[in-house]
Amino acid sequence: SQPVNADAFAEFRVLGKGGFGEVCACQRRATGKMYANKRLNKKRLKKRKGYEAALVEKRILARVHSRFIVSLACAFQTKTDLCLVMTIMNGGDLRY
Repeated sequence: SQPVNADAFAEFRVLGKGGFGEVCACQRRATGKMYANKRLNKKRLKKRKGYEAALVEKRILARVHSRFIVSLACAFQTKTDLCLVMTIMNGGDLRY
């Protein structure tokens, strides 16, 4: 339960893009463990009134503990983005 910021992660590549931002593969510098970092752009969230949806998503991901659904490892914000760091799964999307 230590404070986390963007410097704690090394980003690799973009895994997907959406209306509010993108998801990147990242590695925790301290442990070497891989995660998916969902970066939500604050300006886009404000413009499209998506703050409430982002907070609901964060709360749900923090409570879910399943082998089939990603869970929230940590969350932080930068000057421009809200970041949700989640467990990473191969395949990732239920559509595929």
